[in-house]
Amino acid sequence: MTDSDRAAAQTPAGSPVGSRRRKRRRLVLITLVAVLALLTPVWWSLGQALTAPGTDSISSRVAEWARRHGAGGLVTWLEQQRYTPPTVGGAPAANSPLRSPAAAASSAPVLGADVLAPVVPPAAPPLAGEGTWHVLESVRGLPAVQVAYVRPDAIHTSYTAAIVRIDQRFVRAVYHPGTQDPGGGPWPIRPDLTGGDRAGLLAAFNAAFAMRDSRGGFYDFGRTVGKLNRNAASLVIYRDGHVDIGAWGRDVRLTSDVMTVRQNLALIVDHGRPVPGLETNWQNQWGATIGNAKYVWRTSLGIAANGDLVFVTGNRLSATTLADLLRRGGAVRAMELDINPYWTSFVLYRNAHGSRIERNLLPDMIRSPQRYDTTSLRDFIALYAKPA
Repeated sequence: MTDSDRAAAQTPAGSPVGSRRRKRRRLVLITLVAVLALLTPVWWSLGQALTAPGTDSISSRVAEWARRHGAGGLVTWLEQQRYTPPTVGGAPAANSPLRSPAAAASSAPVLGADVLAPVVPPAAPPLAGEGTWHVLESVRGLPAVQVAYVRPDAIHTSYTAAIVRIDQRFVRAVYHPGTQDPGGGPWPIRPDLTGGDRAGLLAAFNAAFAMRDSRGGFYDFGRTVGKLNRNAASLVIYRDGHVDIGAWGRDVRLTSDVMTVRQNLALIVDHGRPVPGLETNWQNQWGATIGNAKYVWRTSLGIAANGDLVFVTGNRLSATTLADLLRRGGAVRAMELDINPYWTSFVLYRNAHGSRIERNLLPDMIRSPQRYDTTSLRDFIALYAKPA
């Protein structure tokens, strides 16, 4: 028997000391029950997020859950604390397409299609094959998706970025909502690529920021989530599957032939040039998730003067270098899509000869190329071959 037990045994049940102890025990018990009651919805909500369908990691699910429950500032602070500057100088890694372009892309001949002028690389002198276009996927024997690999700038020369040109004469786009973003579901289109969604599938890539951070709205199947904001950078998919990129209300607007609108921040390329204020993030037009001058994984989509889509991605890109690569790839208007390694992707499903594959555009992308084979929490865009 402990000293406290002996003391309790020697204290008469009706004494003031015994009464105070019983009151304290009841107070502790009531407080414990109240705390558990308050925490139960939190643990239930977090448990739902951790066990939802999909292949997203535990850390990404916890971060997304925290952002959705008012802890976005803490998540951003933690991301910034973990940030390390990129390596200066050096040569691309051994598995970079710049070290072995033929191993990363088909060299199928270009027949009967417009020949793209090589991209002028940001770093000089150019490496062998740097900035040269390679056919990734063909439709009816003609190049539909081509890529040029370059070093992202003249300083961080050990990294590789990809500039992709998508010929919309041969390709149509389909928007796939995720289970969490953009929200407002259920939607008629599945959050994965299975069954009939694989027929004619060429490629798929991530959409934009989470809706809460996008500074814009979303429209699909005649329904709107949030608000479509004037001048917001907007990815618009029309009913025939072609895509345009522009400022809402100026370049693009809601018409009867619009199928999908996904807004994200402000344009980063306009009139063929990077927009002013990118590096300083003037008026927070390009979000606060991570600094615009930070060099991280980024993705973007633009439109060329001839109607081609221009997709750019790579590790260790700032908003400024991203915009510069878009300009070099021929974009006249462009918007940033998602950033950070867990959300950025470009998956290929066929090669230039029509054989089935499933691989990432860049070898250092961290997510599996099967990421869209199962339920996705975030939205994405799939590209399909147009029928003859």
